Amino acid sequence: MKTIAQIGTPYAVRTQSTWLGWPADLEEELIAWIRDNHAATRSGDRQRTAEVAERFDQMIRVLLETRRGAPTTDVTSELLNDTVEGGRPLTTEEIVSILRNWTAGDLGSLATSVGVIVHFLATNPNIQRDVRTLVAASDRAALAAAAEEILRIDDPFVSNRRVATRAVNLGGEEIAKGEQLLLNWTAANRDPLVFGDPDRYDPARNADANLVFGIGPHVCPGRALTLMELRVMLEELIGRTNWIDPAPDRPAVRETPPVGGWARVPIVLR
Repeated sequence: MKTIAQIGTPYAVRTQSTWLGWPADLEEELIAWIRDNHAATRSGDRQRTAEVAERFDQMIRVLLETRRGAPTTDVTSELLNDTVEGGRPLTTEEIVSILRNWTAGDLGSLATSVGVIVHFLATNPNIQRDVRTLVAASDRAALAAAAEEILRIDDPFVSNRRVATRAVNLGGEEIAKGEQLLLNWTAANRDPLVFGDPDRYDPARNADANLVFGIGPHVCPGRALTLMELRVMLEELIGRTNWIDPAPDRPAVRETPPVGGWARVPIVLR
């Protein structure tokens, strides 16, 4: 089975669409968009990336036109009926911006996270056995912690860019106000000064230092939702199988930077 194509991507699209109240017939278009967005990111071509981003925005604009006036039963309807600044309705472009930030990155990120977690379990049988015990015990908190720790060990969220708001000395380096920085989350989550052996799986010990979802004012607001979705994925996948093995004849293939995680994770479900 192809983990990302047959499990991760469809699951990401369906969970996000259910949460937002988007129609099922949008699934194929969203799956194609995820594929094209990853390809554009790999290319490093800014024009190509901008074109793919605009395609997503246009998809949302068309969707919003079909939803105006509908009863408030989901997140998208709530945005269409919400007001700001003393009663002003949100404009279409404001809603597009909100939905873009909530979904455009998260669709690919959730699919990638599924690939990382399934690959880790398939190649670490002792930990897969522990996770199966958690599923059998319905220990939801421990399952979410397990998912977050696996993502720390093999962090698919490579980096973010920031601009320093003031002059600061960081680790002996002088950073001037306005200077551009690259935060390497993958390296930070594997810092031996913090975690000792970065490959050691220890959800309880490493939780407080885990930076998978960022930190500070830019911490990911969707952390709880994402961990719930990953926990449900584990409950269903583990609960419906006896074991997960790597495919013996097809090795897993890493993604091409700057995209993180795995491009292909062939597995055998038993």
